[in-house]
Amino acid sequence: MPNADDIRWFKKQFHSDIEKGVAGTPFDLDMMTALACQETGEVWPILRKKPELSVKLIVALCVGDTLDAPRRSAFPKSKSELIAAKNGRQMFDIARKGLVDMAAHIKSYRTAASNPNKFVHGYGVWQYDLQFFRDDPQYFLEKRYEQISETLGKAVEELRAAQKKIGLGNRSSLTALEMAHVAIAYNTGGFKPSRGLKQGFKSDDGRFYGEQIFDFIQLSKTVPVPGETAPIPAPAPGNAIVPPPTPLAATGAGFVVHTLESPVRLRSEARMSDPLGENVVTHLPDGHPVRAVTGKPKNGFLEVETSLSGARLRGFVSTKFLKRGSPRAAIAAAGLAPAPPVTGIIAVTMPHRPGIVTKRTAAADAHSLNEPNQPGRKGTTPPDLIVELGDIIAWLAVDKPAHKRYQPHDGLTFCNIYTHDYCHLAGAYLPRVWWTPRALIDLTHGQTVEPLIGNTIVEMRANDLFRWLRDFGSMFGWRQTGTLIGLQQNANQGGLGLIIARRKEDGRSGHMVMVVPETSAQAARRDQAGEVIAPVQSQAGARNFQRGTSTLNWWRSDRFAESAFWIHG
Repeated sequence: MPNADDIRWFKKQFHSDIEKGVAGTPFDLDMMTALACQETGEVWPILRKKPELSVKLIVALCVGDTLDAPRRSAFPKSKSELIAAKNGRQMFDIARKGLVDMAAHIKSYRTAASNPNKFVHGYGVWQYDLQFFRDDPQYFLEKRYEQISETLGKAVEELRAAQKKIGLGNRSSLTALEMAHVAIAYNTGGFKPSRGLKQGFKSDDGRFYGEQIFDFIQLSKTVPVPGETAPIPAPAPGNAIVPPPTPLAATGAGFVVHTLESPVRLRSEARMSDPLGENVVTHLPDGHPVRAVTGKPKNGFLEVETSLSGARLRGFVSTKFLKRGSPRAAIAAAGLAPAPPVTGIIAVTMPHRPGIVTKRTAAADAHSLNEPNQPGRKGTTPPDLIVELGDIIAWLAVDKPAHKRYQPHDGLTFCNIYTHDYCHLAGAYLPRVWWTPRALIDLTHGQTVEPLIGNTIVEMRANDLFRWLRDFGSMFGWRQTGTLIGLQQNANQGGLGLIIARRKEDGRSGHMVMVVPETSAQAARRDQAGEVIAPVQSQAGARNFQRGTSTLNWWRSDRFAESAFWIHG
């Protein structure tokens, strides 16, 4: 599988050609690099390490796919079918030589090359398929695919057709996820939104073409063109790639929330709902800036867009809670700290007495787990990180009766402890205990504060963690996302996702769940448009489960004052 070094080489060689070739399209360097990784990533990353090969020859050797019937249904299904076509014998000779020449450098193709009836079906860095030979014979017979501009041109042409086919033809820009959808159509000829990225060719490791292409798009975004800065910082081992906040699109007048009372509801529709929280997207704090989308009120509501803790949000706010703000003021997306703080307000955990081990089988307390051989995350690729998160879920076994730490009793539930443990093992800080207000003041003044339960630190429950994430989360790698599909996709990359809801009555329990990677046995629920309506969740609560989709929109219940979606690398 191509890695960051391979991508760095690819961009160095071809970024100018690609940027010129995609001009005027919604595709970009990162998408085309990802597609090259997916289509011929078993070829050029090996060839680039052979000093005797020129870049031009490497491009010429980028051929592949030797599958014949019954594993291939498109023309030509066999040597005889190709030879029977017009100019077929000439094409077979070219296709056969292409396989032999490439296999001289790529061991995985040598078995196929030893069979005199085998030939390649894919041509060029982006693999234009031989099924088009009868419609476009000269492209193949003249070996135009050996030129980077020609193979790129064919790829862009096919991508534009795929974009149009899946209903995105009028779009001048695409998100990374939408680019992956187009790539699936490029690979399969279509796209089924309800299946998400689990479409296209399925590799031996069980991951689909769509999942792999999205992985490569994200990885490519961490690798800069020489002399430039990468759009996404490369994560440390054990962390997933987290995309930057989505920029705002609205260009209308600027407003600020003005209530002088309580946060205002941002609604998905221009109407009140019954129950009251049914169509609430989030709550915007007093004084928060927003920007109008159309500027035309509807039913007493104005459609606005804003950024909240890194999440791009769009919805409707009652006009009586808005006042004019600066017309040119930018609404900045909250950035994440490059690393957790090591001075000032720092992470804190409940100290253990020497020799004491906090176990899953013991009743819950304020300590973090410290059992021998606990699982964790060390991987550097999404498949590795996903496996490690699966190991954490299985080891915590939240539904196992013997794990008393998480079992509900006497009206008590332990969602906060389970989410803390999950994040703790995954290497992300979500506090089980936190500093008192007095301790925070001392820390900001540079004083050293000893963690003492009930004195300088206190236990954190779900309602407390809701506020902690809002106030301190960005310092420790957390940011909000505005959509369930963004939440699920981050988990599917091996990152962390969290849904949290604050209870209206502060003394009553809020709730929080981890959003975890989809598996072949447990997928998120999606509507016909492909939007996630119920992500895969893992929780301790009144009912404990390792993976499930839970009650639809449980966080919008009238029991809760507000809710939020958070992601971490």
